[in-house]
Amino acid sequence: MHHYLPLPLLGLISAALGSPASSASELLSHAALEARDAIIGRAAPDNPSGTYAPAIVDCPQQRPTIRGAGTLSQLEQDWLQTRRNKTVDPMIQFLRNSKLTDFDAAGFVTSNAQNFSVVPNIGIAVSGGGYRALLNGAGFIAAADSRVPGSTESGGIGGLLQSATYLAGLSGGGWLVGSIFANNFSSVVQLRDGYQGSSLWQFSNSIFQGPKDRGISVVNTVEYWNEIMDQVNTKRDAGFDVSITDYWGRALSVQLINAAGGGPAYTFSSIADAPNFSSADTPMPILVADERLPDTQVVSLNSTVFEFNPWEIGSFDPTVYGFAPTRYVGSNFSNGIVPNDGHCLRGFDAYSYIMGTSSSLFNAFLLQNLSSPDVPDVVTEALRSLLTDIGNDNNDIAAWNPNPFLNYNNATNLNYNDEQLTLVDGGLDLQNIPLHPLIQPPRAVDVIFAVDSSADTTYSFPNGTALRATYDRSLASISNGTAFPRVPDAETFINLGLNQRPTFFGCNTSEFSSAAHIPPLIVYIANTPYTFMSNVSTFDPSYTDEERDSIIKNGFNVATMGNGTLDAEWSACVACAVLRRSLERTHTSFSAQCQSCFNRYCWNGTTDSTPVSSYEPRPSLELDAQGNSAGVYGTTGLIYGVVGLTALLLAF
Repeated sequence: MHHYLPLPLLGLISAALGSPASSASELLSHAALEARDAIIGRAAPDNPSGTYAPAIVDCPQQRPTIRGAGTLSQLEQDWLQTRRNKTVDPMIQFLRNSKLTDFDAAGFVTSNAQNFSVVPNIGIAVSGGGYRALLNGAGFIAAADSRVPGSTESGGIGGLLQSATYLAGLSGGGWLVGSIFANNFSSVVQLRDGYQGSSLWQFSNSIFQGPKDRGISVVNTVEYWNEIMDQVNTKRDAGFDVSITDYWGRALSVQLINAAGGGPAYTFSSIADAPNFSSADTPMPILVADERLPDTQVVSLNSTVFEFNPWEIGSFDPTVYGFAPTRYVGSNFSNGIVPNDGHCLRGFDAYSYIMGTSSSLFNAFLLQNLSSPDVPDVVTEALRSLLTDIGNDNNDIAAWNPNPFLNYNNATNLNYNDEQLTLVDGGLDLQNIPLHPLIQPPRAVDVIFAVDSSADTTYSFPNGTALRATYDRSLASISNGTAFPRVPDAETFINLGLNQRPTFFGCNTSEFSSAAHIPPLIVYIANTPYTFMSNVSTFDPSYTDEERDSIIKNGFNVATMGNGTLDAEWSACVACAVLRRSLERTHTSFSAQCQSCFNRYCWNGTTDSTPVSSYEPRPSLELDAQGNSAGVYGTTGLIYGVVGLTALLLAF
């Protein structure tokens, strides 16, 4: 049995328990075995071709159509009826665990359990930022997941994930969300540990080499790339345009989807049929991309933001303002319908292609490594030939051809007459946190936990740029009246430490007096060093198991403030944030404890725009032994708390 936990962590467990590391290893071995055995299902190879190539199929009796974006789809509305009910019990348990001492939060939700205008509606958004975002986001998701040992103990926030309605990801955060749902809504511990012979979450070999399976000492890189090229060729041979995103997405999926060859026939729409999702036992996954108009290279805040969910692909923006059915997205739509002489098609929504579309920025990453000896000549030649065909200016696109929104909303849709819908990385408009789907009024989300792993500063830490982009966009006509809380400049984020601790935005609802609705409260959780220098480069292609685990652990600590080490009331403050909009709607006074939390964590409008020459945050807790190797600076901070952490440490 192999273990994929950092050795210094074993030592810390040993010190905390007063037992030899070997004893801790035995416990970890048992926990890891149970986690691996739990990965027994996944998304489905739903492509009728059985390959990566889309396939023409008979149209259903009710032919696919594009619907307007004025409401949620009927499928989502029906699902919400069940999902909102299923969030009540875990939310009650989460609130009980939160240790609110002067307000019966569990009783408040229980007494309103059938009134979903009162029960909090929770969303989680995980930013882009490559593997840094995947792993830091994984730490937050692990902390929020009641299935992870230790997450529901004192200082934890376990159960928040089970209480959530939506889970959105973008680029690297989309890899995390995609991998979770491609693998049967597995926990982060399950994904991290995998099982013997699996390449799942094995990042020690770069994506250019091909992942090294657990227990396999030799990697056949040529065979790996030949298989990817053969998969992409099935799509080309079927008569469809391919882009570099096809290659990138296929390579990515080998690391993220627990299936032979990375599951080339797996489709995003198959999530809708997965028993745990169709029965509303999980949140709803959403990935995000931006539209880029033909013959342009600029992606601005006025660009149309697209979302991908298990049922639909489309946008709430007033440009397209419509949604296509994900399962039939490659069909010959025109003017919102598949005409009688048009073909219906399935399989265009390849799981890997959607994850690749949301992270198309990494196409350039792939191209920059064409000279790597790890990439076989035949693949290099194929990519260079493709680059010659599409031009350097289009190397970062995902070509969605045929365009499902052809001749749809011609008056506002600037791409209505183009046969290709051109989509790019969802963070290229600077909205690197996928907030857009969650702030739409029809979804009525009350609170969004915004996990930010952006590389805004010299040393790859966030400074609120993504929040400011979404706020700036909310002031323009492209927002279609969708409100968003005011946020300060980058200097204020750094000078006031708003990116070194959780910060709430939108506490003062009077700022929305002229808005048509009150937007969600934003709980901003920025990547910052606690126990590891987690500011690794967006384009670092490989991570040892120890580095992978340490970044996840750091993200866990960020989410829980060191399991309450920095603030013993943090879990109670999270509960207060979850409840805030519900308390406001019911005119229920904040308890003294909640008011104290809001005083500490709500941004009160104060600014400090003093120029910042260099942002180099110090670790909030003591760095792990290997923590200094990945960072560019740093010393130790507070001593890591071990009280009540036994189960947590066994997981991480």
